[in-house]
Amino acid sequence: MVKTYPSGVRALGGLSFTVEPGQVFGLLGPNGAGKSTTMKILTTLARPDSGSVRVAGHDALRRPDLVRRAIGVVAQRSGADPMTTGRDNLVLQGRLYGLRGAELSRRVGELLDRFDLGHAAGREVRTYSGGMQRRLDVALGLVHTPQVLFLDEPTTGLDPESRTAMWDEIERLVADNALTILLTTHHLEEVDRLAHRLAIVDHGRIVVAGTPEELKGELRGDAVRIELRSTPDARAEQLARQALATLPGLREITVEGRRLSARADEGAAAVPAALAALDQAGLPVAAVTVARPSMDDVYLRHVGRRPPATVEPIGALA
Repeated sequence: MVKTYPSGVRALGGLSFTVEPGQVFGLLGPNGAGKSTTMKILTTLARPDSGSVRVAGHDALRRPDLVRRAIGVVAQRSGADPMTTGRDNLVLQGRLYGLRGAELSRRVGELLDRFDLGHAAGREVRTYSGGMQRRLDVALGLVHTPQVLFLDEPTTGLDPESRTAMWDEIERLVADNALTILLTTHHLEEVDRLAHRLAIVDHGRIVVAGTPEELKGELRGDAVRIELRSTPDARAEQLARQALATLPGLREITVEGRRLSARADEGAAAVPAALAALDQAGLPVAAVTVARPSMDDVYLRHVGRRPPATVEPIGALA
């Protein structure tokens, strides 16, 4: 897919990927990388300048109507009416997709039970907790039993317990219904746990794709992460980089504020020399960790920086 906006910004520069039925596919990348444009095209809210798009077996450019009936969309911003009850939100969504009578009642009941919302079905959504609202959002996306579900940052703003519960439910959805999911997230632990395959997008192109284990396996050695006691200025950052660069065995050195990262064949053995070099440079250390490669390391290697703390919602999907 290729897409250039009237402003001249090239959002997609030949992005291409395939998602197998029944898989969770993760789409990662920094803000402005092209994820939002990709999601809008796949959900028929935008058209590419060139390229072909097939979703759930349908040509999204020629028959967007068929695609819309085959997909569910859960945007980062909730689409539920906060002044209406959870049950009525689901009933309205079902009616929009042509469900009526007993079929609609059965489906609404199933979803309320599945997402543990039965006890709150008669309450206005504005009284729901963040976790309950997010579960309702996913239920709304599933009312019409879609073949493909698009999840945009499904756990943003949730506490760790609610986030884990959402991950459990997503895994059950895939296992029980052979549902295909396209997931955008900046929680790397999320994509590591849920995704069968993933792609990292930057500047409108896929820079790397594969399974989480494949991508982590490409990184040799241990990840060494060092946190300084205080945030260095530009000169101190340069000193930190130079101090670590002089040490044999350390590679892929990055400095982001107080956080320093590097790779080493034997991470534990490299730590004493790294601490000594930083101390000599006048940069006291607060904490050190040594770990096997993670998705954070994969992302850092291919994008050059960590995922953003805040993400762009795909507002048009709301």
